[in-house]
Amino acid sequence: MESFGSRMKYLREEKGLTQTQLAKLLFIDKSTIAKYETDKIQPSIYILKEVAKVFNVSTDYMLGLED
Repeated sequence: MESFGSRMKYLREEKGLTQTQLAKLLFIDKSTIAKYETDKIQPSIYILKEVAKVFNVSTDYMLGLED
């Protein structure tokens, strides 16, 4: 099963965004994006919802509950 971090990185790269650009969209620090993508930390529910909105996917997809 893919992790939140690996799905986030895949979607970010598919959309052609840098970590810095995504961080600005989410109003968080670039280092936080890097930690999410390497699964060092998990997002809050608020950030999870915002990430899903940015990539137009469900939160279930981001959590690996659906493909």
